[in-house]
Amino acid sequence: MRELSFDAVVIGGGAAGMAAALELEARGHAVAIVEREERLGGILAQCVHNGFGLIEFDEELTGPEFAERFEEKVGARPIKVLCGCTVLSLEAEGQDKVVSCVSSAEGVIALRSRAVVLAMGCRERNRGNIRIPGSRPAGVYTAGLAQRLVNVEGYVPGKDVVIIGSGDIGLIMARRMSWIGCKVHAVVEILPYPSGLTRNIVQCLRDFGIPLYLSHLTTEIYGRDRVEGVEVAPIENGALMTAKAFRIPCDTVLLSVGLVPENELSRTAGVTINPMTSGPWADSSLMTSVSGVFACGNVLHVHDLVDFVVEESRRAGAFAAAWLAGARPGREVRVKAGSNVRYVAPARVEAGRDNKLYLRTMIVKNDALLEVKLDGKVLLSSKKNHVQPSEMITLKLGKAELAGAAELPDASIEISIL
Repeated sequence: MRELSFDAVVIGGGAAGMAAALELEARGHAVAIVEREERLGGILAQCVHNGFGLIEFDEELTGPEFAERFEEKVGARPIKVLCGCTVLSLEAEGQDKVVSCVSSAEGVIALRSRAVVLAMGCRERNRGNIRIPGSRPAGVYTAGLAQRLVNVEGYVPGKDVVIIGSGDIGLIMARRMSWIGCKVHAVVEILPYPSGLTRNIVQCLRDFGIPLYLSHLTTEIYGRDRVEGVEVAPIENGALMTAKAFRIPCDTVLLSVGLVPENELSRTAGVTINPMTSGPWADSSLMTSVSGVFACGNVLHVHDLVDFVVEESRRAGAFAAAWLAGARPGREVRVKAGSNVRYVAPARVEAGRDNKLYLRTMIVKNDALLEVKLDGKVLLSSKKNHVQPSEMITLKLGKAELAGAAELPDASIEISIL
């Protein structure tokens, strides 16, 4: 097996991987990016809609345009890029990490480095995850697969569409399918509120007159060879009202029922997984439970904006570079989710510096209060005009707020939405 050596290897060539690699290289380290697709960009290549880059570039771009900006930066730097290359394993050998991978161009190769950055992104939950009864006819797709078929491959998966789940990809595909002449009959959501961003509800559903059924469950998919329809029943006061079930004829069902960090490689490498995010547990420097292995972007926790992915990944690259130079985190304080907060990432902050945290609420509320407590004492609080589970909340905790934590050996921070 041919072996190549680098200071750091980044697994995944999407926005997260490219941002982390650029930061590592800018700080003087030899870096390689491993990407299983034939080109860099990740999922952005199939996201032809606009709305990307408003924070990162202060302008509105499509997914491919956003990715191209970073591809050009990577191409201008001495970063080794291995596309069409599948990672088989990640193992520790003494102080080194060995990434074994295979590609048609390179054959089987081993990449040896001191640091690894995980940036594999996320994957869609499918029909098996939500267990919808019925047969297994053709015409059932995840929304992301349908997006690839339409935007990249040039195929129309069906003409009469029902979308199950109101995640952002499903909402965007409701508009996209309408644009190509299909009829989107409904978006069906089990929760009493949409799972996607408010702007997508407006631009992708209301502007096209597509019905959104909140608090409704898809109870069956009909059809033998091809989808013929779905049965939908309302949920009232927590009870499924089967007597009020109705059928929507269609030939295509798109599933937009959530994203999950892509962490099979992380698990086999011995990385501890956070059960609340399904991504790696990470400390204040975004390092996982395996020394020298860092994680960022959607593989760590699912973001709502690629701009936040890039921001977090740059910090991961900077932390990895500092670790390679011998730096180690100082006094760390555990962070936990309080009332109405689903998770906080990362799981620790460093008391001696400024920290950036990401969290998701479990409630929809106007005029909410974000409260941060250190061992029961309020560190800071701030008003939020509106919070909802689909929108990420960012929070900065500076060393000034954390000054007292250094003197508390078992201190913990709790973040709540009230």
